[in-house]
Amino acid sequence: MTSTATQPSFDDLGFPLSDTTFVVVDLETTGGAADAEITEIGAVKVRGGQVLGEFQTLVRPSGPVPPMIQVLTGITSAMVATAPPPAAALPAFAEFAAGAVLVAHNARFDTGFLRRGYEQLGMAWPRPTVVDTVAVARTALLRDEVPNCKLATLARYFRSSTEPNHRALSDARATVDVLHGLLERVGNLGVHTVEDLAEFALQVSPDRRAKRVWASAAPEAAGVYSFYADGVDADGRARREVLYVGKSNNLRRRLRSYFSAAEKRGRIHEMVRVATGVDYVTCATDLEAEVRELRMIESLSPRYNRRSKNQRGLIWLRLTQEAFPRLSIVRRPGDGPAFGPFRSREAADQAALALYDAFRVRRCTARLSARRPTSSCALGEMGRCLAPCELGVGAERYQASVDALRESWLGDVRPVLGSARDRLRNLVAQQRYEEAGEVAGRLTDYHRASLRFHRLRSLATTRQIVAALPSSRGWDIHVIRYGRLAAATSAPSERARAAAEEAEAAAETVLPPPEGLPAGSVEEAERIAAWLELPGVRLIETDGEWAWPLHAGVAASALPEEILGQRCVQPTVTDSITTGSTGRSP
Repeated sequence: MTSTATQPSFDDLGFPLSDTTFVVVDLETTGGAADAEITEIGAVKVRGGQVLGEFQTLVRPSGPVPPMIQVLTGITSAMVATAPPPAAALPAFAEFAAGAVLVAHNARFDTGFLRRGYEQLGMAWPRPTVVDTVAVARTALLRDEVPNCKLATLARYFRSSTEPNHRALSDARATVDVLHGLLERVGNLGVHTVEDLAEFALQVSPDRRAKRVWASAAPEAAGVYSFYADGVDADGRARREVLYVGKSNNLRRRLRSYFSAAEKRGRIHEMVRVATGVDYVTCATDLEAEVRELRMIESLSPRYNRRSKNQRGLIWLRLTQEAFPRLSIVRRPGDGPAFGPFRSREAADQAALALYDAFRVRRCTARLSARRPTSSCALGEMGRCLAPCELGVGAERYQASVDALRESWLGDVRPVLGSARDRLRNLVAQQRYEEAGEVAGRLTDYHRASLRFHRLRSLATTRQIVAALPSSRGWDIHVIRYGRLAAATSAPSERARAAAEEAEAAAETVLPPPEGLPAGSVEEAERIAAWLELPGVRLIETDGEWAWPLHAGVAASALPEEILGQRCVQPTVTDSITTGSTGRSP
């Protein structure tokens, strides 16, 4: 669905300022420090330019009023000695201000003291809408109109009938006149609601606020949205460019946030400025929205999106096809087993180093002969390479090491994790802690890569998984084929089984992918895996063996023991932990 300039609803317009009840408040305190206390509260309740009531009370602090404060405000220790304590004054003010928009001059100061006082009494802070007349004035008035935004300066500028004198009620009355003067000024700038006023104070431009109507027809449901810009190409033909793609579990609320002060990102401000409209499509579930977003970003490559634009640009480790194989870093896994993926070459290098240390396969790129020896490198002399170049080990012995390496990444991390125990102990004994940390970090990174590899591989090799998760919609149901989302739906509990069968029947046909790869992008498969691992997910059906090898990883708490060789109790279970098998849940 597309949203451009549409007639706004009452909800889009917000609450009119003329119908809003404001409570303009001012406090006097014993100082500005965190341990200062309130000595006086003054407030005026107004609506539509009319005064509805006033509130004033002195407040008894726990100690004397500092002399400087007595001189500034005229409030002495004797005056507050018999005043109500905060336990009486604050609840009375809370009742007076209930349900109103709070207004204050330098509101952070006043609301900060009020909130702290509420908390000290065990009262819940009501989180009212707050308008700061300082912030509004800074945006609405020019420097040649007023030299500063002090209350006394603004009161003179707007010809207030009350002169501020550092007493709470007088200052609150003066702030009322300032508020009314500012509302008259900003009304000519298109500010007509409380929401407009709050955003105006935070310097949200009128053009940006006006685009809020684009969200008017969006539902409060999960979905994907795309901002676009209409224009013409060099030949004068109409052209639409998608600028930005996003997803949300509440389209209406998320879209509205782009046109408010809540959006702080500079590039998004620019995107909203050049956009001419927004499209959106609702989704049955939050996961479907996530996946749709990924697919749209990958296919459209919007210029204001940063993430997920190159989902195929990953790195893999492969064994070369030659007499004495070695590890090779590649961008496409190709045929046969490959280990990964990695997000960077550096991460792949670290995993390769862990494998080299464990299995001592060669690192050199020279083409070796199985008949003519050549001189070895320093790694061979240090015993960190089998040095097949010298023909000291035969092809069969070298191949056994290569096979062990392959078996390790296909299902058993223990040989790699335990390969550096002696080296680590020696480094620690020699107090070479930085080098020991590098070795241990390399092993930890390899372990993390192994978990990721098997997490993806288990999904990629399973023909179908049908699973459901309780949600506010009843049950969110997904059909997953070879790691790709093939269908999504939601249904109330009484229809969950039937809805799952309907989704399965209508699901996208997904062909088996190359070995070890998911049918969709890796990022999509990882989002699906994260959803499947959520508490409460129930398997309805699996076709295939969704399983990890038992020793694909170890518990995080056991990782140091596995690396350092301390005694670690191994679980006594079968060779693989199977999450699901062909069949249906009861």
